[in-house]
Amino acid sequence: MVIDTNIALKAIDVLELKSAFYDIIIPQVVLQEVRNRSLPIYTRLRAIARDADEKRFYVFHNEFRKETHTLRQKNESINDRNDRAIRNMCLWYQKHLKESCATSSHPVPGIILLSNDRANRELATKEGITCLSLRDYIKEFKNADDILDMIPAEDTQEVNHEISYPSYYPQSRLLGGIKNGTLYRGNLSINQYNFLEGSVSTQAYPRPILILGRENLNRGFHGDSVIVELLPQSQWKHPASEAVEEEQIDKMDGADNEEQEVISDAERKILAQEALRAQNSALEQRIQPTARIVGIVKRSWRFYVGHISAKSLPQSESNAPRNVFVSPLDKCIPRIRIRTRKARELVGKRIVVAVDDWPATSKYPEGHFIRSLGEIESKEAETEALLLEHDIDYRPFPKSVLNCLPAEGHNWKVPENLNSGDAKLKKRRDLRDLLVCSIDPPKCQDIDDALHAYPLPNGNYHVGVHIADVTHFVKPNTPLDDEGASRGTSTYLVDKRIDMLPMLLGTDLCSLKPYVDRFAFSVIWEMTPDAKIVNVDFTKSIIRSRHAFEYSEAQARIDDASNTDDLTKGMRILLDLSKKLKAGRISNGALNLASPEVKVHADSETSDPKEVEIKQLLDTNSLVEEFMLLANISVARQIYEAFPQTAMLRRHAAPPATNFDILNEQLRIKKNLHIDLTSSKALADSLDRCVDPEEPFFNTLVRIMATRCMMAAEYFSAGSFSEPEFRHYGLASDIYTHFTSPIRRYADVVAHRQLAASIDYEPLDQSHREKEHMEKICRNINKRHRNAQFAGRASIEYYVGQVLKNEKEGTTHEGFIVKVFSNGVVILVPKFGVESLIHLRDLGDEETAVFDEENFSLKVKTEAGTTRLLSIFDKINVSISSIKDESSGMRKVRMSLAN
Repeated sequence: MVIDTNIALKAIDVLELKSAFYDIIIPQVVLQEVRNRSLPIYTRLRAIARDADEKRFYVFHNEFRKETHTLRQKNESINDRNDRAIRNMCLWYQKHLKESCATSSHPVPGIILLSNDRANRELATKEGITCLSLRDYIKEFKNADDILDMIPAEDTQEVNHEISYPSYYPQSRLLGGIKNGTLYRGNLSINQYNFLEGSVSTQAYPRPILILGRENLNRGFHGDSVIVELLPQSQWKHPASEAVEEEQIDKMDGADNEEQEVISDAERKILAQEALRAQNSALEQRIQPTARIVGIVKRSWRFYVGHISAKSLPQSESNAPRNVFVSPLDKCIPRIRIRTRKARELVGKRIVVAVDDWPATSKYPEGHFIRSLGEIESKEAETEALLLEHDIDYRPFPKSVLNCLPAEGHNWKVPENLNSGDAKLKKRRDLRDLLVCSIDPPKCQDIDDALHAYPLPNGNYHVGVHIADVTHFVKPNTPLDDEGASRGTSTYLVDKRIDMLPMLLGTDLCSLKPYVDRFAFSVIWEMTPDAKIVNVDFTKSIIRSRHAFEYSEAQARIDDASNTDDLTKGMRILLDLSKKLKAGRISNGALNLASPEVKVHADSETSDPKEVEIKQLLDTNSLVEEFMLLANISVARQIYEAFPQTAMLRRHAAPPATNFDILNEQLRIKKNLHIDLTSSKALADSLDRCVDPEEPFFNTLVRIMATRCMMAAEYFSAGSFSEPEFRHYGLASDIYTHFTSPIRRYADVVAHRQLAASIDYEPLDQSHREKEHMEKICRNINKRHRNAQFAGRASIEYYVGQVLKNEKEGTTHEGFIVKVFSNGVVILVPKFGVESLIHLRDLGDEETAVFDEENFSLKVKTEAGTTRLLSIFDKINVSISSIKDESSGMRKVRMSLAN
């Protein structure tokens, strides 16, 4: 079977099916055209072709074979030439197979060309090629109905003219507008509390530009790279003060149909200056510049997980294709219209869909069904759903990757003879005499790091951090390395771990388990009793850990005065030095931020969630953290000196002062407090001053809210920024990297390779010397790191929801108001680390409620007849239950005010 470009682009989901489509020939001309039109689909197509043993997909280089090479004819379009090249290849292949099988008793295999282009099919048939449309071919399958649902719909006449979105500007106008400063490019973010409000961050303005209303959002998706145009000043508004849910949207359709004024470019430049002034004084006027989307640079479309809305089900029971709505898990994503024959049997299931198009005449994007994950709320379906939603690669490692592992498997051991002919082995330092131990969370199997310390005769200390030597096993430009680079990081869920590297390495050969010899990469300091560094040394080493402690176990051993062995003494030295290191960091302006972190305890046999508790941090947590930070900083300086253009570093930009404007106004009005943004030291000191003598949790609450105003830290290669921009704002460090967790982070693997080259252990691979390649690596691992964090949080949310199903009715918990809308308040409950919106309709009388936007408060009359004032930062008691959210199908927290 031969496919053309349209089939590859439109039916990649079907081609990946394991139940169909084997023995496929992909012409080189198709592969090249797919690469030019969609890099993600090209990557998927190459992945299928690489795994030829399983599905037997092959690339045929028709352009490089004399018999199939096709020259473009005069006045022939490129598309027509490509179609002719594919047909020529089919004709040659038919002849080739006939000749090859001439002496064989087996029947000659036939060639079928799949094409959805009617003209191409007619020409192929005339030339003697069997050619079918994708639908006609699939109809021959027993499970045809299932597969047909996975093909994008070819007709949309049923849903036309629901709306008329503005057309996007032509490419020439978009490029010209960006060049002359009248149009702006940025990424679209949709407000999770208001589906019809978005914002676009651009380099031209200190604040994101508001996008309000369906027509101004103009088919933009959360995460899209878009181009926007400022609206006239008469249409500037302040952000919506109301929480808007999807079921309310249709009621508001008329709100965004304002006439657009025609403005000249000269007027637009004046408008841009006014917008800048307005943003800088937004808190006084509360009016912000608004814009509309006039072009899409790059779609963020991916697979979306959701469920079929029961309200959209057809009345008839027939199996004819029907249009239904899929409500995505992500509240920032609009409902997606799909056409399926299996609507009724998919109700109540968690399903995966893909978006194909969003016509200007359709109120909703259009897509197609991919597959069902299982029943809503089942642990398996919900876990797979959150992995897909956050683009986590959870497939088993392919055979090509596993073939890169040591042939000895779990029987691999560090060589006994260190003086063998291996030059690299001779360069390792034997540190097995040191009293090394690891300190980790409970049940940790992938032990990345271990430590030691002992006193020196001169009164100083010999201190070492030893990190798993992953790069001994993961060599550049191997399938194992490519897989690790693609996954970027391990993902930690409540009940499972999605590994970046195969388990053999992560939990055994690389893991610094106790009582066995392990290869490590060691950072060794001589430190004074005041925790000042005298010198630092880097070496590949061999260690033997004496014990694998859990945090609480190590803390108990340190605190027990009867323990006087050398290993315990070493841990006490480490603890004492870590406290001095932390004090030094904080005096330099390091931030102590916070997030509502909770831990879910699961049943050891069934893995069902039992209870939730707030994570308790011990001194030993801080002990490990301080020395990992110190190792990362020391390594960052070393690799930057060796590779000033491509060193793998991590930066944390200072937040724009505007990010804190709303929080500062809330603090000023409610507590007469202020957060100082002039430096990280000033910020840290002002956070320390944000206290309420009557409420101990208030300081933590402010730190949680301040964390949300910060910029995200990011990986980068040294040549991408100037040296002053290397600074890690949160850690108050002039340079930083990640070196200490190579089992679970690919950034650390790169840092290990660069460090090894800097000490002449082995040469650095060319890929880590090329700036462009390093920037590509950084873009991927930044995305993967962020996705893994969100997936971990989503896993906790799911399990907390399951725990709350068993919550006794009437049980109250302390909560704090973190947002106030005109139609409700958002409350954070620290015990469970969850936030939820309580609607005004559930608070009291909607008609008599008074929203005071200036003072961030909402006055309501309760059912009992009393008047209650709800303000930002207030502590209130709430009852919590777990309900099924109709819009997402997810179990979510429902709160109500306790009396």
